[in-house]
Amino acid sequence: MNIGIDHGYSAVKTRHFSFPAGISAYSYEPYTLQNTLEYGGQYFVCGTGRQPILRNKTENRNYYLLTLAAIAKEIRQRGEKTECSVTIGAGLPLTLFGREKKAFREYLLYPEKPGDSMSPVCFKFEGVPYRITVQDVKLFPQGYSALAVHPELLRDEPSVLLMDIGGWTVDLMRLDKGIPDASTCRSLELGMIRCVDEIREQVRRDTGLSLTDAQTERILSGKPCSLPEETRAIVRRQGRLYTERLFSAITEAGFDCRALPVILMGGGASLVKKSVEPQDGLCRAIYLTDDKLNAEGFERILEQMSGEVKKVWQGPNSHFGPICRRRTIDGHGKFCRLFRSGKKAPFLFRPFSSVKMKIRFAKRVRRLPRPQTIKRKKLRVNRWKHSFAAYSGKSFPPFRHRQQTRQRFHGR
Repeated sequence: MNIGIDHGYSAVKTRHFSFPAGISAYSYEPYTLQNTLEYGGQYFVCGTGRQPILRNKTENRNYYLLTLAAIAKEIRQRGEKTECSVTIGAGLPLTLFGREKKAFREYLLYPEKPGDSMSPVCFKFEGVPYRITVQDVKLFPQGYSALAVHPELLRDEPSVLLMDIGGWTVDLMRLDKGIPDASTCRSLELGMIRCVDEIREQVRRDTGLSLTDAQTERILSGKPCSLPEETRAIVRRQGRLYTERLFSAITEAGFDCRALPVILMGGGASLVKKSVEPQDGLCRAIYLTDDKLNAEGFERILEQMSGEVKKVWQGPNSHFGPICRRRTIDGHGKFCRLFRSGKKAPFLFRPFSSVKMKIRFAKRVRRLPRPQTIKRKKLRVNRWKHSFAAYSGKSFPPFRHRQQTRQRFHGR
């Protein structure tokens, strides 16, 4: 199973979940098992606030414990077995990628015994026992990996600026023709943690109120809140000042947002979106407000690397590009339905010796009536028999090699 995890400073994200990166340890069982991890004889409540900023996330085992909680949440969401093997996809900022890649990978692979990579990890999450084997850890650049989910954003733009607004840092990267320029990578310590802390301090000075992080973020995102209008006005004003300072720092880093389209993503994108005004003069702003995009991008790349990608028909004069290679066809009837709707079952095309034969076969199958479903135990052979019969009116067993197929199919 492939699971993408984004280890942020303020939150940990997976494909389906986002929870705060704080963790509290207990030597006894807490009053509730909600978000409670039991590991090594101790109890840990995950998602309580946020932990102190660490320059190096491998300094303690907090992020490893949060990783176990994230894996358990994803397994439960997907309905998988609690005893399984997983491959983790994680990310690092491009500016730190080469320096921290090896250490962070070993941290997630071998937390207790370096070198013992295939030993299962046993723990309980919310009272449910898990036995997980981490087969491998793949690391990818943050921000850029999220574009695996939205590749269309790069299709018509020769150059774009990618801005990943995280909890502690804002990572900048320019892409030329869809390829990142490593020399332009910058990391600014102007993330949302600093923004929220400064806003809370200003509110405390002006009104004497002590806001929580959740209250501050809610006002910045434009959602209703029961606080006085005076307090909300201060929060919005300080949010605007933060946005001005952020774009000023981007300009000082050598990027002209008036000339480059900007893709804003990360947990802070939705908050900055409310503070951007026309006077900022942005060339074009694209907001990806889902904070789970990085984790989804890691997982999408893992699927492509492992070959679990479906292939899609892109037209009569094109090739079969990878999108899913899972063999989930229940019979020839379902194959024909998927074929006509544009979803492919490309394994049927392996023996054909030319693109022209693939095109002729595809056109012929699309005109077929829907046959009856074939029993699964005879699925492999019958798929070939029915497919070749549909193409040529003949029926013969499958052949894996092209030469054998041509000899039987063409009579030579």
